[in-house]
Amino acid sequence: RLAREPQLAPPATQVAIDDEIAVGHALTAIEQGRHDEAALERQRKQWQLAGGRTPVLGITGTGGAGKSSVVDELLLRFLHAFPQMRIAVLAVDPTRRRSGGALLGDRIRMNCLRSHRVFMRSMATRRQHAATNAMLKDCIAFLRAQEYDLVIVETAGIGQSDSEIVDLVDFPVYVMTSDYGAASQLEKIDMLDFAELIVLNKFDKRGAEDALRDVRKQWKRNRVAFQTPDDQVPVYPTIASQFNDPGVSWMFVNLCRLLRHKLAGGDAANGSGAPLSAHCDFQPQLDTTIKEPRATVLIPGSRVRYLAEIAEQGRAINARVQAQATLAERAQACWQALRELGDAQQPSALDLYPDAALRDGDAALCTLRRRYNEALQALDADALRLLREWPARRASITTEVNEYEVRGKTIRVDNYRESLSHEKIPKIAAPRYQGWGELLVFLLKENLPGAYPYTAGVYPYRRSGEDPIRMFAGEGTPERTNRRFHYLSQGLPAARLSTAFDSVTLYGEDPASRPDIYGKIGNSGVNVPTLDDMKKLYSGFDLCAPTTSVSMTINGPAPIILAMFMNTAIDQQVEKYLKEDSARWAAAQARIDALFAGRERPRYHGELPAGNDGLGLALLGVSGDQLVDAETYARIKAHTLSTVRGTVQADILKEDQAQNTCIFSTEFALRMMGDIQQFFVDHKVRNFYSVSISGYHIAEAGANPISQLAFTLSNGLTIVEYYLARGMHIDDFAPNLSFFFSNGMDPEYTVIGRVARRIWARAMRERYGANERSQMLKYHIQTSGRSLHAQEIQFNDIRTTLQALYALFDNCNSLHTNAYDEAITTPTEESVRRAVAIQMIINKELGLNFCENPWQGSFAVEYLTDLVEEAVYREFEAISERGGVLGAMDTMYQRGKIQEESLYYEHKKHDGSLPLVGVNTFLPKEHGGEIATQIELIRSTEQEKTQQIDNVRAWQASRNRLAPTGETSHAHGTDADAPDEDVHDGHGLRYLQDTAQARRNVFAALMEAVKTHSLGQISHALYDVGGE
Repeated sequence: RLAREPQLAPPATQVAIDDEIAVGHALTAIEQGRHDEAALERQRKQWQLAGGRTPVLGITGTGGAGKSSVVDELLLRFLHAFPQMRIAVLAVDPTRRRSGGALLGDRIRMNCLRSHRVFMRSMATRRQHAATNAMLKDCIAFLRAQEYDLVIVETAGIGQSDSEIVDLVDFPVYVMTSDYGAASQLEKIDMLDFAELIVLNKFDKRGAEDALRDVRKQWKRNRVAFQTPDDQVPVYPTIASQFNDPGVSWMFVNLCRLLRHKLAGGDAANGSGAPLSAHCDFQPQLDTTIKEPRATVLIPGSRVRYLAEIAEQGRAINARVQAQATLAERAQACWQALRELGDAQQPSALDLYPDAALRDGDAALCTLRRRYNEALQALDADALRLLREWPARRASITTEVNEYEVRGKTIRVDNYRESLSHEKIPKIAAPRYQGWGELLVFLLKENLPGAYPYTAGVYPYRRSGEDPIRMFAGEGTPERTNRRFHYLSQGLPAARLSTAFDSVTLYGEDPASRPDIYGKIGNSGVNVPTLDDMKKLYSGFDLCAPTTSVSMTINGPAPIILAMFMNTAIDQQVEKYLKEDSARWAAAQARIDALFAGRERPRYHGELPAGNDGLGLALLGVSGDQLVDAETYARIKAHTLSTVRGTVQADILKEDQAQNTCIFSTEFALRMMGDIQQFFVDHKVRNFYSVSISGYHIAEAGANPISQLAFTLSNGLTIVEYYLARGMHIDDFAPNLSFFFSNGMDPEYTVIGRVARRIWARAMRERYGANERSQMLKYHIQTSGRSLHAQEIQFNDIRTTLQALYALFDNCNSLHTNAYDEAITTPTEESVRRAVAIQMIINKELGLNFCENPWQGSFAVEYLTDLVEEAVYREFEAISERGGVLGAMDTMYQRGKIQEESLYYEHKKHDGSLPLVGVNTFLPKEHGGEIATQIELIRSTEQEKTQQIDNVRAWQASRNRLAPTGETSHAHGTDADAPDEDVHDGHGLRYLQDTAQARRNVFAALMEAVKTHSLGQISHALYDVGGE
């Protein structure tokens, strides 16, 4: 490798700091000792002369104290406070004695590195028992000689007696936590003597306040400064892991003050003399009203045991069910004995004897009557009501036609379907239990579909005019995916669209020529950076029609994408309103023509597919509020929001645990989720799910079905607790929550929906006092992508069919069946048609599916249901012991468990102990299980990528100027930090940023921002105020 390094000239005094490669090469030459000692000594003198007054800040501390997080937060504040400042960072990582390697992992903590104003270099110690590199002093001298305004040096983790950094820097800072042991250990920490400033990080830990007191005392003792007030002791508590922590801000202001004081000759009042830097006076203008760090408490401390309490409650309910069943059996035994004895006063079954009958008559009969009454009176009122109502309920599902009311409307349903053998197959198979105890167990643990606890399903019957088919699509441009949507919807009574976005969109970026972005535009998903793209994507589908439902699989930038979708639906209705009157439409067209005078209007590229009537395309390049008066727009908007149907995934918890498309800090992402739901409550959005709490990606990452279910439900319950803590009422938001599970081949997948519905319904009713609608857990199933294998891919359809059976027999609310070739590529039209056919054949041809509760009554299914329920409760307790879902995420419990389970599966797959047909068993003789099928890979074209880049630039040029002007916010950081800065306009985003900083509703502001700005512009504006 050294032979391939460029042969550098003698060490240079200065290089252009914008040429980061040249800076890096110079540091490499110094670190590797390529210069002879005489030349290096001459250069040291020149570096010293050129170094001027550039300060060097040294950050040291114990391993794991959060040094890199502190450095990152300081860098963000320097960049924000001083827009012209240039900073160099040297981060030293220890070299391992055994392997000789070094992780060099400090940069993974640095969110500020996208700025060209920060140069960072990681280096190894290249020696043992030291926290610095032998050539670090020369590297610092070289960087000071360049045009940097500040050099920051971060050492490797140090021990109690290490203080080497003090001799290398101007201003040493010691970062520590409260985990130092007994207070007497502070006497041994050398850096407490030498540090100019001490950072007590991770102040959200228990005991941190006591640690702050002890460290301040130790600082005073070391300096014999016992009269110094605590607020003048340079020990500052921080929570650097929390974005925009006020403790870090207060520390930063004091760091700048102390830097001015030390480096300006001690004149702290005015910092007279030459300025420390040409671009930085180290006098930041920050609001430091709040000085103490404040941990963001998403769930109140009094409720952190919510999962353990729900597990305890679930077990208690199951125990009570058995106790109630025993009482019911005893009552029935007494009642039957009395009937056999010919008791003339015997009442109807489940009715009580009058008091007189308990005293008068034969002593034995009176004793039996009293025992019968006692057993009935010991039953819960709910249990007794269920038993008494059962005969009528059984009759309603066994007669020819059932009539019931929903929201005041009478529904008539045929209870039977006739087979080809002219036999009547019941839609709901009624249990034939004769014993009151057995029947009560069924009613309390299972019940009929549509009845609490909804184990068999949340609705009494399946939809007769709409199958649960929801197919996933997304590739290339919005036009290409729109054509696939219309292809999938042909001939179906309802359009249930599920949207896959490309990784550029998933990570909140605009299409651009930057290589890491360009190659991913439109691959494995559709590229949607602007409101116009969203309009093209769903053109031809009336998003307010009761037969249209849209699901969007996106998480990190989900609030932005959802705002685009809602605006698309609103603008569709504005378009329909305008076209209802020819004069209105003519005036609107004239207005649009005026807006685009001298410029090309956006358009749908290519021919419209069959079934696309162009709805949504007439308002490309404009928004509805530009074409109608404010009152009309408000009315149309209100109607649209209350009508539109669909789901957005928006589950940031599972992203942290499994899928990794987190682009904002977890706290800010959760806050935006809450803002979406609050907006839904305020605007009466009843038919759209604000979050799809997803287990699918947890399963795809490797979790087994029990972990998938437990993690998903625990995430859902965490969201419930968070929304309650925000002041929302349970029944205002619980109906807007939906779930998303995977279905694999494991036995537990048979009952994953049954267990989820039961646990959710009980928690909602018993813990949260929610109404029936809130108790109903609705979920989407996608067949397992992990079970699709590249070997013998034609067998994948068989696996998918079996998984679809699991889902449909368990009454999922919607279902996506994977195409057999998805193990290799994005599915083709042929493979998608086969995937749709799997569902259609089950729904329309499979006789057993005529019955809508086929799992009920099965001993195996009942056993699995109870087994998985108890396993989920155990997992709830394990998570609760770690501080709930958020606490477990801090220790990476969920991620670690998923990885272990994934490794277990892969081991068994590899050694053959888990037989997989066509993969490790039943291999074909001719090619032994190799990937033999040749399939064309589906990818976006160069033309499509260029089209998207051109479109987003044209959108920004046209729409950015319509936003409020005179604002100074930058869409991509504090300066020219964006990948393609010429297309990123900052105007109009200040209100969005101010809204976020003032903790007002961000989603309401996003509803306006997406009208004038692109996805990437908005994402980067939010990074500045919400963390990245």
